Order: sequence, then structure tokens, then C-alpha cells
Amino acid sequence: MKLRNICACAAALALAACGSSQKIDPTSQFGPNPNLPKPSRALLVRMHIPKVVGWKSGETPTVPNGFRIEAFATGLANPRRVYPLPNGDVIVVETKKSGSEPLDRPKRPIMDWMESMAHGGSGGGESNRLLLFRDANGDGKPESESVLVDHLNAPFGVVTFKGYLYVADTDAILRYPFTPGQTKITAPPVVVTYLPAGPIDHHWTKDLTASPNGTKLYVGIGSNSNIMERGETAEFERAQIWEVDPKTGAHRTFASGLRNPNGLTFYPGSNTLWAVVNERDELGPNLVPDYMTSVKPDGFYGWPYSYWGQHVDPRVRPQRPEMVRKATIPDYSLSSHVAPLGLAFYTGSAFPAQFRGGAFVGEHGSWNRPELNGYRVVFIRFQNGRPVGNPMDFVWGFIGKDGKARGRPVGVAIDRTGALLVADDVGNTVWRISYAAAPPPTRATSAKTTSF
Repeated sequence: MKLRNICACAAALALAACGSSQKIDPTSQFGPNPNLPKPSRALLVRMHIPKVVGWKSGETPTVPNGFRIEAFATGLANPRRVYPLPNGDVIVVETKKSGSEPLDRPKRPIMDWMESMAHGGSGGGESNRLLLFRDANGDGKPESESVLVDHLNAPFGVVTFKGYLYVADTDAILRYPFTPGQTKITAPPVVVTYLPAGPIDHHWTKDLTASPNGTKLYVGIGSNSNIMERGETAEFERAQIWEVDPKTGAHRTFASGLRNPNGLTFYPGSNTLWAVVNERDELGPNLVPDYMTSVKPDGFYGWPYSYWGQHVDPRVRPQRPEMVRKATIPDYSLSSHVAPLGLAFYTGSAFPAQFRGGAFVGEHGSWNRPELNGYRVVFIRFQNGRPVGNPMDFVWGFIGKDGKARGRPVGVAIDRTGALLVADDVGNTVWRISYAAAPPPTRATSAKTTSF
């Protein structure tokens, strides 16, 4: 199908969906008890995809008063993850999914076009590699850049411990011998374990972290469909978080029913794993809320049979009421269709005290609703290891006043100095936000939620 025909079809889909709405107060969808309107199903897919224009010279996203934002690295090729090392080096993961999926559904060409618009920047040069930026004095202006590892297959998650660098490609966890300070890895990788992938690889990003004691790896594996429309076989060992033995590659299902888990990280000083999860589409602009949650061992979170606990999705076949009854309710709703892909707890000391222990979430942004949602980094305060209050906009302005996309945030991380790093895959930039010793902000999210 030619691009102009795809675009015409997409425009028709969007127009056809305009008559259907779920009018609710957006602030009612944050926190542990989100407002869940009745499902609103349309014959055609609701969507709104902003045109990508990138950042002009001198443009940056916006941050609250008292903070400063600067480009840490520019001219990248679809950066999706940032991983700071203890010595101040920063690994940036550049990644692109190769090729289109086979034509297994009539709407596949439209979805391929939509995903190319919505889920990544074009970028110049090579991708699917790890870059290493050396910032020895911590001023946010790297002195050097090198290719640490290349020729990867859509990498996303990375973690280092006990003399090794682990990389989650879309189809395998790889292990490299590594010591912080290295600028290039020449040793061939060892495959720790293979991951579900294949010609149809719907959620291809595989996030990765390690247990605090370094004895286990945890990898997020998204579903291979929206609501299991490709059948149960296509979802074998997907929509899960695996627990993996890094020595043997043996794995078990740590938690399931998670449509697309990312941002895997342990809460500081604890053995509690947290993740952000992209929920299902095509039930209306305000269903289903994406969420942030602690991940209970052996927990089941509903996908595809139900959402937000026991709310049944009537589209799924076969129905499984016994699974619905055991579905765990997530901890914290982030609102519908914000597409969270990054999560980092603030462990530094450079920001004001109220930020410490709270969560930064990178929201890549919506496509399945008329009004854009997400496209920002939010901060959520924690008390006693639990999220409290409403989210607060911390980095925004990725969508300009003209409605066009300058960038889209993905991974977030805290560097050695306590600054926040944000990977912007559409803007092909890594941004660095530092504190400039002014009073903390009061700006809330675009839904006018409360701040501190």
C-alpha cells in the first residue's frame, strides 16, 4: 500500500472516530482509584499522531523554575535508554526495530505506518548500538564519545554488575565482560537466554534490570498483540516479567498479565521491583489507564482478560473468568494512553528534599485518542515507599504550540551528580536537567493536578 493511500486511510479512520467520546475530568484518572468510564468501541481506530519536526537550534523542552535543561548529547539515531555508570560515564542505547511485520491483519499497513510515526525518530547514521559518553568532571558536557558495542538487534535494556554488561536485545539477553572505564568492548557476547521475538514481534522493547544482590536478572516482555487477537500461541511466555539466572540462563515467570512492562527498577534500599506498563488500546480515549506498579512475585495483572483488576474486556476470546478473579489491581494510574517507557527513582541529593525517593516517569505519548496525552516526564512523590498525590509535570514542551512533535521522552535515569537524564528518541537527543538552587516548582500536569 502506497504511503499516500495509507495516510488517506488513516485520516478516514481518525474522522470516523470523532463521534465517539468519553468525557471525564482528566484529574480523576491519576492515582490508585482512577475513574474508569464505560468502554467506547468504534468500527475504526481512533488516533491522533503529531507530525514530527524535531528541535530547532536553541530550542529545548521546558522544566520548572529553578531547574536548568541542556542537551547532553545530540545528533543521535533514535536514543531510547540512558544508563549512567558509577565513574560518570553514560551509556546511551540507540535502537530501531528492523523491517515491518508480516501482513496478518487487514489493518497491518496502517498500523505499520502509525507505529513508524508514533514510536521513534528517524535519526541519521547507524543505530542498534551502545554509545559511551565520558563526562569525567560531571558538568554535563561529555569530553568524548565512543561506540561501546554495535551490530545489536533492537537493544533496549542494559545493566552492569559483577564484571559484566548485560544487554537485552529484542530476541536475547547478551553478556559481555566489562569494567567501568572501558570505551569499547571487543569480546564476543555470550547468550544468557533467548527471548520471545520472531517475524511478528509486536512489543519489541525488552527492558532489563538486576536484583540488588546481583543474583537475578529481570526482563520485561510485552505482548504480541493488543488483546490476544493473534491467538494464545503467539502470546506464549509474553506479557510477562521473567526472572533469569545470569549464570545458567534458566528463567521463570516472575509476574504475568502485564501487556507491555518497561522501566524495570527496584525501589531504593528494598527488594521491591517496580515497572510502568502500557495497557490496551481501542476502548476509547479514556480507557485503559497506563500505570506504575510494584510487581508482586507470581502476580497476575489481568491482560488480556481484564483491566485494572476485575474489569472484563469483552473483546477477548476465549473469556477466562477464573483469571479475572485473580487479577491484581495496580498501584498507581498514570492516565490513559500516555505510553510510559521509562522509570527512575530519585536517589541523588542535588534536587530539593521532596524529590528524594520519588519517581520520574518518561511518557512517550498517545496515538489512540483525539487529544494528545503524555509527551512529558512527570514526577510522582513517594512516602514510605508508596506513591502519593498527583503527578507533576517535570519536563514538557515536546509538543509545540503548533501541535507538532519536537521530541518524545523515553528512558530516564539519574546521573552521578544527581541530575536527571532523558532519552528523546524523536528529537535524537539526550537531555540533562540539573537544579539551579531556586525554590522548587509548583506547576502541575496539564490536567491541572496539584503539586507539592
